[in-house]
Amino acid sequence: MKKKIITSGIIYSTDPDFKPEFEDSSEQNTLPPNQQKLRIKLETKHRAGKAVTLVEGFVGTQIDRDELSKKLKNFCGTGGSSKDGEILVQGDQREKVFLYLQKNGYINCKKN
Repeated sequence: MKKKIITSGIIYSTDPDFKPEFEDSSEQNTLPPNQQKLRIKLETKHRAGKAVTLVEGFVGTQIDRDELSKKLKNFCGTGGSSKDGEILVQGDQREKVFLYLQKNGYINCKKN
């Protein structure tokens, strides 16, 4: 569990009782596949007209999200990334992503 100091611009304080505030930046534990509620959708906004398959709603650590992203990209045979809590797979791969997730126990998937 990492703790990040929130300084709010304070560099030095003459108050003897001053204590910096800490922000708890711990990640959530990864839910098992059958409890994940994932949404699969196609998006073209801000991508120069290129289609991207987006998987949203993954609850878990960044490491597990990156691992799922890598498996999806390998299964679809395309590139992609995992950032901002979303998994991006290049192209219109909704059917392949849906099939992969269903096959691997992610039963609460919805296609938009």
